[in-house]
Amino acid sequence: MEEMKTRLTSDLAQAASLDELEKIRVAYLGKKGSITNLSRSVDFGKLSPEERKDFGRRFNEIKLWAEEALAQASARLQAAGASQAAGAVDLTLPGARRSLGSLHPITLVQMELEQIFQGMSFIIGTGFHVEREYYNFDALNIPGDHPAREMQDTFWLTNGMLMRTHTSANQVRMLEKHGAPLRAIFPGRCFRYENVDASHENTFYQLEGLMVDKGISIAHLIGVMKALLDQVFHQDVKVRLRPGYFPFVEPGFELDCQCLICGGDGCKTCKHSGWIELLPCGMVHPRVLKFGGVDPMRYSGFAFGLGLTRLAMMKYGIPEIRLMNSGDVRFLSQFPAAV
Repeated sequence: MEEMKTRLTSDLAQAASLDELEKIRVAYLGKKGSITNLSRSVDFGKLSPEERKDFGRRFNEIKLWAEEALAQASARLQAAGASQAAGAVDLTLPGARRSLGSLHPITLVQMELEQIFQGMSFIIGTGFHVEREYYNFDALNIPGDHPAREMQDTFWLTNGMLMRTHTSANQVRMLEKHGAPLRAIFPGRCFRYENVDASHENTFYQLEGLMVDKGISIAHLIGVMKALLDQVFHQDVKVRLRPGYFPFVEPGFELDCQCLICGGDGCKTCKHSGWIELLPCGMVHPRVLKFGGVDPMRYSGFAFGLGLTRLAMMKYGIPEIRLMNSGDVRFLSQFPAAV
């Protein structure tokens, strides 16, 4: 009987379906089953009353044990079948759609600009989101009492540092590190405590450019900007250059691009002016060169701060800046897939 229990336990463990379990039940408890035949294989006439009583007790025990083991195995297989049915694939349904990921439009524009500027021998630098007041303001000719600080709504941190308000914070860092001559761009994220509307965000992206060498003039600035815009938009873009004030450049300019959303007719993106402020620029102020350890009597240079977010809006016809940080897959999937 103990050997039969061992065999039945092994058979039940290997049963993979209710049909197989039924065959096992018949093999052990059917009319000709192994356990049923135990009572037929014994000559009770040769057994004493005590032996017949002991056999009957043990026979009933193994029969009850077998019935309980079969019931447990049946419950296990039924539960497994129900679980498989719940997770079964309905072959009549359409297949799951697997879409390719895509790069963010700002990332696409940044990659394109980096390639363009590398073709003009510019190096690519990085900076810090959390910046020291010295590099964000003081070294850019913006001392503590300068009214220009009021033009930038700054996120100040409790430790006295700040979230950088512009990528211009890298200008002196790059000059300290590389000296002159220097051609460099440094793209990155900036932060300002601004009211959010169709063309303004409190977190946005810029690409700062800096070129310092002997004999650099405004003509070099205009030439680089023209080459840049021609390669970015791949079409004739109407631009205008007007005077602008920035403490770290002298003279300073604002390069505006005719709004490509409305074609210059006026819309909410350009505040119905027909123009988008795209590229503040100018000749590097001599004091900034001094802060960077460069002699302004020997070297001159130009700097520009290109708005990557606004450039992406113009390039791809995006009328609402808030879409950039929305995380909406429907918006992001419209742009070229990553390769």
